[in-house]
Amino acid sequence: MPIKANEVIVPLDVPKALREKYISNYLEITRKTGRLMLFAGDQKVEHLNDDFYGEGIHPDDNSPEHLFRIASRAKIGVFATQLGLIARYGMRYSDVPYLVKLNSKTNLVKTSQSDPFSQQWLDVQQVVDFRDNSGLNILAVGYTVYPGSEYEAEMLRQAAQIVYNAHQYGLITVLWVYPRGKAVTDEKDPHLIAGATGVAACLGSDFVKVNYPKKEGYESAEIFKEAIQAAGSTKVICAGGSSVDVESFLKRLHDQIHVSGAAGNATGRNIHQKSLDDAIRMCNAIYAITVEGASVEEALMIYHSK
Repeated sequence: MPIKANEVIVPLDVPKALREKYISNYLEITRKTGRLMLFAGDQKVEHLNDDFYGEGIHPDDNSPEHLFRIASRAKIGVFATQLGLIARYGMRYSDVPYLVKLNSKTNLVKTSQSDPFSQQWLDVQQVVDFRDNSGLNILAVGYTVYPGSEYEAEMLRQAAQIVYNAHQYGLITVLWVYPRGKAVTDEKDPHLIAGATGVAACLGSDFVKVNYPKKEGYESAEIFKEAIQAAGSTKVICAGGSSVDVESFLKRLHDQIHVSGAAGNATGRNIHQKSLDDAIRMCNAIYAITVEGASVEEALMIYHSK
């Protein structure tokens, strides 16, 4: 169901003069539903070229522009990627709603060697300056935190500053929160993931992206409810994960939203590893479930339509 401007919860760290801008950005990014369909395109740093070239990956995906073509032609809420890519391609894709990812790291250094730390690349002021100079539609910023890492204190501090500063400009915030490090024995533990969403709430973020929990003997859709409740008014979206068959992905997405109570999804590989045409239809199917309230069957019909 559509939401109205007066139904948007505006955090108190948004200045009164920017409240309308925040509401406008929130309604646009969620397509006036409060649910977020985030197309994730930040993996060219996170996973290097592993996600973009190789067996089972369409040749279209090896070009960074593939991401922008999808974002421009498909139904999405926002496209998340690094500012450098936006600066290189944004002039040809000015119609895309953007989220600038403010930190990233590669996967080369494993946890067994060193606990993860993803340093902030840019500050919010630089993103705002870029938005104003480029004229692009930048609605949000994002940042990854690894609770459990020995470096969590610095990442938490950076995340808190980013959320506060983004709200000062009426921008929407999405935190990627992944418990990880030598102190973390099970990254998919439902109780731990609920703790992660609670951390995002304490940081004041509008949305938090977490992994879908998994515990032997339990249904993920049921145990994920703890994380939704722990987040309070911070809305929870689920990471798409590695590529799976389309029907399984859409069923899982439907459960996350309609059983668990999640407010959307953040999907990358399950979209961009396909050909452009297939990726667009996959986006539209995901959007239909997330934003339009479609059933799995209706979404499958969208994906299989030619």
